[in-house]
Amino acid sequence: MKNIFLILITLTSLISCNHKKFDKAWATKQAPNLYVARLQTTKGNIDIEVERKLSPNAADRFYQLVKHDFFVNGTFYRVVPGFVAQFSNTDTLIANPWKTVKVLDEPVIAGNNKGFLSFARLGKNSRDIDLFINLNNNNRLDTVSFEGVTGFPSFGKVIAGWNVVENLYGDYGEQTMSDEAAFNDIKLLRSKYPKLERIIGATIIKEE
Repeated sequence: MKNIFLILITLTSLISCNHKKFDKAWATKQAPNLYVARLQTTKGNIDIEVERKLSPNAADRFYQLVKHDFFVNGTFYRVVPGFVAQFSNTDTLIANPWKTVKVLDEPVIAGNNKGFLSFARLGKNSRDIDLFINLNNNNRLDTVSFEGVTGFPSFGKVIAGWNVVENLYGDYGEQTMSDEAAFNDIKLLRSKYPKLERIIGATIIKEE
């Protein structure tokens, strides 16, 4: 019995070390003017070059997420061929604290061309943790209006690993987005949609 107790204490300690408690100060860090983030996925690496001037608030948030290991065990949970590949960390224990600090709205400067990265949003000042890579020239996303907000400001582009992006599993399409129970339960999501590509981790590989 004593040995079992010690094992449980050890496991609890390991889990705590792997998941640092969210600190709102993380969401105040300003990104460099230009940086390259690498997403390490189950398909291979995707390198994304970010220019802060295109959408400073978005560039800052993506930088913060990468720096604080948010994308470890993340998922490309919505891949619609010819449209977008959307990703985040769907583990609510990790995601929900970041959602409490929203990214303020900005105008669209660079468009949603093929290979460009933007945050998803549902209304005013609603950007937080969900991003998408444009799989095509989605210029209508530059001017579409919803809930008082116009367009999705892109702030970076894929500069290496486009073959990885193109080969992300997309046969589930919009199905995962409509399955609310699975979307809010990472174990259920992985069980029901086992072919979804995962993000092993992310790192900043260049800063200027």
